[in-house]
Amino acid sequence: MTNQSASGAHSAGDDTIVTVLLHEVAHGRAGDKGNRLNVSIMPYDPDAYAILATQLTEARVLDLYAHRGAAKVRRFDLPKLPAFNFVIDDVLEGGVNGALNLDGHGKSNSFILLGMPVQVPRRFVKSHGSQAQS
Repeated sequence: MTNQSASGAHSAGDDTIVTVLLHEVAHGRAGDKGNRLNVSIMPYDPDAYAILATQLTEARVLDLYAHRGAAKVRRFDLPKLPAFNFVIDDVLEGGVNGALNLDGHGKSNSFILLGMPVQVPRRFVKSHGSQAQS
């Protein structure tokens, strides 16, 4: 599990690679338009952008949403923010007006992406309740 000090904080320079869920190193915003989901991911620490860029691939995100019928994912890189914007097609079961599910909105679907495991240096992990595994 995680090696934290008694205060719960990680060493600022700890580059030990750990596996965590994306929400421990980034936050997200989502929206929808028709049958298209839009998810933006922003790392808490701008220095984490490069390592996340290697892992948050279009193919990996498409695989995450395959169970929802996703047909295509496009990633737009915004390194100066820093952020990633994913546009995921055919994932909302027809969209808000066409879906029979309880929540056809894209907003709740950002949690699928935020639950993706990523490998990052421990220094990028938020220390509260972290479940980092080396």
